[in-house]
Amino acid sequence: MSIRRDLILVALVSTVAAQTHPAFPEDPAQALERTSFQTGKAWSPQGNLRSDVAMVYGIDPSLPDRMKTWRDRGYRLHVMTGVSWGQYQDYLYGRFDGVNHEDNAQTDRTGKKISHGGDVYYMCPAENYGKFLCVGVQRALDAGAEAIHLEEPEFWARAGYSEGFKREWQAYYKEEWQPPHSSVDAQWKASKLKYYLYRRALQQVFDHVHEFNQKTGKKVRCYVPTHSLINYAHWCIVSPQSSLAKIDGCDGYIAQVWTGTSRTPNHFRGEKKERTFETAFLEYGAMQNLVRATGRGVWYLNDPIEDNPRHDWTDYRTNWESTLVASLLQPDVSQYEVAPWPERIFGGTYPRNLPKEEQKSIPPEYATELQVVMNALNDMKQPDHAWDCGTRGLGVLVSDSLMFQREQPTPSDPNMAHFYGLAMPLVKRGMPVTPVQLENVTLPGFLAGLKVLVLSYEGQKPQSAEVHPPLAEWVRNGGVLVVADDDHDPYNQVKEWWNGFGKDQSIPRQHLFHELGVTDTAFNGDEPVAVGKGSVIWLHRSPTRFAMDAAEEANFASAMKTAVAKAGGEWKETNHLILRRGPYFVAAGIDESTSQEQKTLKGRFVNLFDPELKVQTQIDVKPGSRSFLLDLDAAKSSTPRILASACKALPKKRDDATLSWTVEGVGDTPAIVLLSAPQPPKSVTLDGQPLESFTHDAKEGLLYLHFTNTSAPRELSVTF
Repeated sequence: MSIRRDLILVALVSTVAAQTHPAFPEDPAQALERTSFQTGKAWSPQGNLRSDVAMVYGIDPSLPDRMKTWRDRGYRLHVMTGVSWGQYQDYLYGRFDGVNHEDNAQTDRTGKKISHGGDVYYMCPAENYGKFLCVGVQRALDAGAEAIHLEEPEFWARAGYSEGFKREWQAYYKEEWQPPHSSVDAQWKASKLKYYLYRRALQQVFDHVHEFNQKTGKKVRCYVPTHSLINYAHWCIVSPQSSLAKIDGCDGYIAQVWTGTSRTPNHFRGEKKERTFETAFLEYGAMQNLVRATGRGVWYLNDPIEDNPRHDWTDYRTNWESTLVASLLQPDVSQYEVAPWPERIFGGTYPRNLPKEEQKSIPPEYATELQVVMNALNDMKQPDHAWDCGTRGLGVLVSDSLMFQREQPTPSDPNMAHFYGLAMPLVKRGMPVTPVQLENVTLPGFLAGLKVLVLSYEGQKPQSAEVHPPLAEWVRNGGVLVVADDDHDPYNQVKEWWNGFGKDQSIPRQHLFHELGVTDTAFNGDEPVAVGKGSVIWLHRSPTRFAMDAAEEANFASAMKTAVAKAGGEWKETNHLILRRGPYFVAAGIDESTSQEQKTLKGRFVNLFDPELKVQTQIDVKPGSRSFLLDLDAAKSSTPRILASACKALPKKRDDATLSWTVEGVGDTPAIVLLSAPQPPKSVTLDGQPLESFTHDAKEGLLYLHFTNTSAPRELSVTF
């Protein structure tokens, strides 16, 4: 059966199923769009996460029917589709405009088309490709989408050899195409063109949506779900990234950070291994810095499994907890995509490399844990927060050009040691360092709160001279800039603005030092040089050394300690990162860290990663531990209320004696509802029938309710 016919059949079947139950009641808070998920299927019990938003994936003709199934169940509707790849054979083979476009498939130097599977190719977006996308997006607009998400504008660094790309080169540079691997100049120019082409394609669709809004009076928004700059550079992909926030019609991003990106191995003190938590923390931080001070918004994606189906549930669960905690350690973000493809989570069996009879469905306790956390994420807008961690106010400057130096003839370090050598030593010391988007330093207030910045032009370059004056002004006002660079990067010599496009031998670091008013001869080893109220430290060596050698890593930490002192800060190392967000604590114990005693939190807590939601009076933040805690003392109430639940629980009515909620969740999964309740209940009913499975903890003043979730709304009532 074809994919398209299969989708239509699923839509029709699910439409019938959806009509057998009433829609979930309207939740006024849904307008806040706190949580969302993406799905390519019509509504089903296994996909019924009851988030505020269902992002229906794909813009094929079955889209309106699939959208209707989710609308009928009470979801707000967004539409997501791939921008660089998808079921776009109508365009590829000329059924769209009568012209075959296979020569616009991204192609490597051997002539091989780069595929996402079969003839779903990554595309080199010609101008009429954007027009093709607009036709499908119009289908979404006509069906009532409230927002459009164009995901993953990706151009592989190894691509750039198709006839379509050669035509774009000729049109953009007004010169004959050059093989990207032939010189650093050719590779740099190829990357800049790739960066531009997807920005152009997205602008075409954004303009189309804007015209629709003007004609109809609607306010459909546009977002770009995208991997982090760090991951794209590591995986050798070019994407528009920060430049999207500066084009018309882009309302923000979804940070596509999950186990699959964050488990990519990197080096610390010379050891290469997976560091999922630390990498995710840096990835989420990079995405938050795309929107900080821009007025745009960002959702953080979590994925309870990942694209690789060959892992077991323990692996998925452990890594999901690490990425989830990493995302919660960014207090300025409170919107989440809680899952992509929920049907593969609650309906899939793993590991797929085992015989079918040995594969296992999701463990019931993990299904419960997931839904408890997904519902808690609706409550993360907590402006009152406080850190328990190492030194704060530290940043590592990163540019989109990290993606421009990743292929032949002289690619930057394959494991991104030039970045991780600067960032990982700080994270490992419990310091919540943030990647700082270099292109955004021109925005008013963007560098506020940062005391020490680290910069290297190895592996990246400033895209314009405009970034250096505000950076120099920040130093003169008291900031400390640590520059780690031996000036040996061959991309220093590409024909660009810093050398008059090849007229001299100047390099970008020299331009920065000129803006700072310092000369190379002013530096004596690693000693700071005063610039106004601030200082500059030049570590005249490659930052990759800090990742590859333990002694060099210690030297870098020593230089950073000096920088913090010059900035008037306190150097503090911890083996944990802990953030209180309102009544919640987010805690990560860090391995490969300091030898300090482990941190212990004392009080009355429920760990939301515990599917039984048992009360704990002591939480040991051990190396490698991850906790998402509800502080029962901070959340206590004089009247009964829900504290946590593995189902959507919408208040229905309340009087002096009875409370009731409408409840619904993923079909046939175990639900738990935890209430604050000083007194035991007189009765508990579910859809009018007595609920036998409940426990009142008189000592703690808590009531635990247990039942099996259904994908239809039911009334849960408790009478005291």
